[in-house]
Amino acid sequence: MSAISGRETAVSKQTRRWNRKYTARLLTWLTHVGALVPLGVLLWEFQTNSLGVDPVREILFHTGTTALVLLVMSLAVTPVTIIFGWKQVIPLRRPLGLYAFFYVCLHLLTFLWLDYAFDLAFIIDGIVEQRFVLVGFAAFLLLIPLAITSTKGWQRRLGKRWKTVHKLNYLIIVLALIHFF
Repeated sequence: MSAISGRETAVSKQTRRWNRKYTARLLTWLTHVGALVPLGVLLWEFQTNSLGVDPVREILFHTGTTALVLLVMSLAVTPVTIIFGWKQVIPLRRPLGLYAFFYVCLHLLTFLWLDYAFDLAFIIDGIVEQRFVLVGFAAFLLLIPLAITSTKGWQRRLGKRWKTVHKLNYLIIVLALIHFF
């Protein structure tokens, strides 16, 4: 009887391991697809001319809110892991953060190109008149080192300092929320 229960335990462990591996892969795919859906929606709305009377504003809103949501989701990984014990979500932190950076870059590019036509004097006037733009740009500048150092190679190079650098996320989310509101 003990041989049967030992075999059942081994099969049970293999099943749990397979389920965790399958769940992690599924979550990774869902993360990538979910992070790209807003871009697909935005491209569809652009293609079908459904962006409304002020398309630049709509593009800014879409890219900005998507970046903010993805940034919050990347920060939510730690509490979800601690509270619920879902360790499968830990590998999702990096892609969520990088997708957030991607959408921030699209947001900034839309602002500089479509809204201000790369006119430096016009951009400076816009920043002076709208202080929230300066706050958003500060958040963008702080995101750059996080995006660059998100690889395992940079984690090894920076050692314990990597976590210190990535604690900038908390300041970035505050700046992003100020920029948004």
